[in-house]
Amino acid sequence: MFEQVKLDYAYDALEPYIDALTVETHYAKHHATYTKNFNDAAEKAGLMDQSIEDILINWNKSDLGEVKTAIRNNGGGYYNHNLYFDHLGPNAGGEPTGLLAEKIIQTFSTFADFKEQISKASIGQFGSGWGWLATNASGELRIMASPNQDCPLLETEGVWRAIMAIDVWEHAYYLKYKNLRADHVKALFELIDWNKVAKNYERWAR
Repeated sequence: MFEQVKLDYAYDALEPYIDALTVETHYAKHHATYTKNFNDAAEKAGLMDQSIEDILINWNKSDLGEVKTAIRNNGGGYYNHNLYFDHLGPNAGGEPTGLLAEKIIQTFSTFADFKEQISKASIGQFGSGWGWLATNASGELRIMASPNQDCPLLETEGVWRAIMAIDVWEHAYYLKYKNLRADHVKALFELIDWNKVAKNYERWAR
């Protein structure tokens, strides 16, 4: 069974940047629903023995019948939210260090330039969707954006994999920020645990 990532912080621990009600609703309602619906669809498709990564990579090449759209939408929602919630935390923020920091500077010139570019891509995503920092197997970095619950893993059949997620669905921020998406994105940088982003990078980059 595919399970939600376990939060290692309380719902109110991300205050004042994200309010407790938003975290609870987002995690315990939205993410939980994606997880349940994905499990149901994966079971019908006979995919329970595969990893979520393999399912999304092969989604467009697989004969999934009537649950194909459900696999894409709910599998993406499950995968994306696991990544998102796992690298948020209290007492976080700041800037990355080590290899990831070096690669960000090599790719984007400065951390400030990187932050500006990924914020612009996330804020500019039309409608619901996500902003991403992604890597390929060679360790290159790229800023990407996806609509709905798509992600680089699905869109590029595994060539690019997200290591950091910015959720710009309205349910991620509307209770606190209303229509001010840019304020939400700015606040998220106070909650990014760069140690976890770095581990994601080291996991996928060779």
